[in-house]
Amino acid sequence: MGKAPFPPIEPPLTRVRFPDPSRPGAPDVLAMGCDFSAGTLLLAYRSGIFPWPHGEQQEPDDAAPLVLWFSPEPRAIFPLEEPAHWSRSLRRTLRVHPYEVTLDEAFGEVMRHCGATRAEGTWIIPELVAGYERLHQLGWAHSVEVWEKSSSGRTLVGGIYGVAIGGMFAGESMFHSRTDTSKIAFATMAEKLRASGFTLFDVQVLTSHLASLGCIEVPRAEYLLRLKSALQRNPKLV
Repeated sequence: MGKAPFPPIEPPLTRVRFPDPSRPGAPDVLAMGCDFSAGTLLLAYRSGIFPWPHGEQQEPDDAAPLVLWFSPEPRAIFPLEEPAHWSRSLRRTLRVHPYEVTLDEAFGEVMRHCGATRAEGTWIIPELVAGYERLHQLGWAHSVEVWEKSSSGRTLVGGIYGVAIGGMFAGESMFHSRTDTSKIAFATMAEKLRASGFTLFDVQVLTSHLASLGCIEVPRAEYLLRLKSALQRNPKLV
């Protein structure tokens, strides 16, 4: 798909309006719907909200899952204020791994791998892929790819993708088909974000795997303040 343009291109405005997640007592689930247009997705992320289709779609003719729009309390982030403190084993892997790591060379392929490698089913439905690929074409979405090289070429074996607006990057999903290649992708993205001047790496919901990489939870109110500040910046991811 190729490199995303910079500065990003604003899409047509959306007619969608989201509830304010900062209001007292706001629930985690703020809306429901299947609008994945670029304008709607950008409005959601700028508001601290992201889509999370629920249910599984194993076959193309299955009914599409219910799409909920979340602003969870608390929110998970990867801190960018200080250099990352990777585990000893990950530091060693980052020094000596045999893979080629790239930025924005195969955005759609990373997305599809993230869906295809989940044995329990996926929320990465075709409509969602199309929406994020459009964001990438406009310069708002990015991926890191991890490639295994051989005499016959190279094979995508790990990656991460997400949405960048101002100084905020929202990581959406990552995958691996070789040991530690998702960790390589995540660490590479984190290092690139910090080096490029990003101030907020949103990972949305904390899992044990994300916690092992150094991600933490912050109150939603704090996240929204960090988001407001990050949106005033305009770094280029390199």
